[in-house]
Amino acid sequence: MLKGDRTQPACFCPFTVHAPYMKPIQEERSPELTDAAKNWLAMDGLWFQAVEQVYGMDAALAMDKEVWEQFAVIEARRIKERLSLPEKGGLNALETAFKNRLASLLNTIEILRPDEKTLIVTTKTCRVQAARKRKGMADFPCRSVGMVEFPRFARTIDARVTTTCLSCPPGTLTGTPYCSWKFTVEEK
Repeated sequence: MLKGDRTQPACFCPFTVHAPYMKPIQEERSPELTDAAKNWLAMDGLWFQAVEQVYGMDAALAMDKEVWEQFAVIEARRIKERLSLPEKGGLNALETAFKNRLASLLNTIEILRPDEKTLIVTTKTCRVQAARKRKGMADFPCRSVGMVEFPRFARTIDARVTTTCLSCPPGTLTGTPYCSWKFTVEEK
């Protein structure tokens, strides 16, 4: 690039700008980022299973809730800052944020917008549940953790967002393989 030539970016960025939000382009996500996400998730699973084996599922879930209460906010803040999401970006900002979570690199999620005030995020494939199944372990009863994680993540993106669990182990709806969460905007 010639000095003063602004037709090319100064550095590689795996996102393309679509005003007013930056939206990810899946095909451009680097294999290194996906591998790093796998390492992050492996560490998350290993510490959880270590606590579960020594202290039982209830203790592991209690600790996991504490971790996700903090991590959901950290992840949301970093995504919000990196993508310059507005303070009251509503469900558009939340949708963009979900597409940029580490877990979205590893799980297949479906995002639906039945109306302008509703966002539904459903996990179609879950790497955590698949790993537990491969190891002959029971499904991870993630509902209680999700009841902390998802509202904290959503309200960090936009404080007006409310979260409702539609389906999540141990209580999943027929036809919903794993988690499904509904987000709505409260007008204040």
